[in-house]
Amino acid sequence: MKNRHLLTVAAALCASTLGLAACGGDSGEAAADGPVSLDYTWWGSQDRADRMTKAIAAFEASHPDIDINPNFTDFEGYWQKRATEAAGGGLPDVMQFDLSYLRQYAERGALLDIGELGDAVDTSTIEESLLPSGQIDGATYGVPISTNAFGHFYNPAILEQAGVAAPTGDMTWDEYDAWIREVTEKSPEGVFGSGDYTGTFWLFDTYLRQQGKQAVTEDGEIGFTKAELKEWWESTADLREDGALISAERTTQLDPKSPFGAGEAASEFSWDNFLAGYLTDTGAEKLEIVAPPTDTGDHGLFLKASMLYAIGANTEHPEAAAEFVDFMVNDPEVGAIFGTSRGIPASETQREGATFEGADAQIVAYEESIADELGESPAPLPIGFGTLESNFKRLASDINYGRYTVDEAVDQWFAEAESALQQ
Repeated sequence: MKNRHLLTVAAALCASTLGLAACGGDSGEAAADGPVSLDYTWWGSQDRADRMTKAIAAFEASHPDIDINPNFTDFEGYWQKRATEAAGGGLPDVMQFDLSYLRQYAERGALLDIGELGDAVDTSTIEESLLPSGQIDGATYGVPISTNAFGHFYNPAILEQAGVAAPTGDMTWDEYDAWIREVTEKSPEGVFGSGDYTGTFWLFDTYLRQQGKQAVTEDGEIGFTKAELKEWWESTADLREDGALISAERTTQLDPKSPFGAGEAASEFSWDNFLAGYLTDTGAEKLEIVAPPTDTGDHGLFLKASMLYAIGANTEHPEAAAEFVDFMVNDPEVGAIFGTSRGIPASETQREGATFEGADAQIVAYEESIADELGESPAPLPIGFGTLESNFKRLASDINYGRYTVDEAVDQWFAEAESALQQ
């Protein structure tokens, strides 16, 4: 923000002494014969595109020497196109980026180290623990746009019908398992306390963080042992055998809804920005979020960058690209335009510009309630992470189906992880 002011002052002084032909615009890079042009791309729906159009118009109005050429597509097509461009050395100037792909592109030299531009992008407005999400080996390749945090959702209507007290944020894992059993026993047939939560990779990461570890290290390596994964997958064995958890068969039948979203499970763990979707799926008037269980007093929580901004290493206009990123991350008007449609804005100045109501307000309140205990956000994920995560879920389901023993599933996951990380 302050950089734009300084650049504007510099431009005014330059114009008064040397004439406009000798000076750039706000970006310091605009040529005398016209504005700088930046290619900018993102993934998302038409709603996101409509909001983005308004945000770009606001930027261009305050930066007349920078033109933005916008382009967007769906998530799958987005990464197919980026791969093609990277192979040819022609990535866009500015891109919306996902944590799962940042390391892959950064380590191949396709992204600019934004830190080399000094304080051109003001990150002082962003929670410090979130910044490592965009950093690799001390270099900054991504700037967080928005955040989410992991939470424990529950449906108060199901609990009221069962006559069971609501879960709390200070439960131990054993207490939570006992709570699941009680809800299942006291609920009508076909309603359970939970599905098998051990199939969720990010919940396993949360569990490890409660013990001072992480599922993925800062170096992008696997941060846990076979014994630790075995202990995790075996922790719900009694609940599975006793029928206290919704079955794998029924879970598959409900897809694409989750057991919780379908109203057949009283609780579920997921990212807090799933709240609006859960409300739509269940038709419930109210759903609640608390912190996950813990045996250590540390909930292992952190803010995850739901998306980031990155600049292509091949850009001919790095300063102008940084101006655009700074505006899109920090400007209050942009915060008002997007609200929580991309997650909770990462920047404090954008949160101040947004209006939060209903489910949005509930998510903000949850993140505020855990703010004092947030740990450091994960570093950019290893190349092949998507395969690791999907295999984790698949093999946990195979345990439920009886296709693998826990030992067999653990061995299979580590073998597949080794192969994925070598690619």
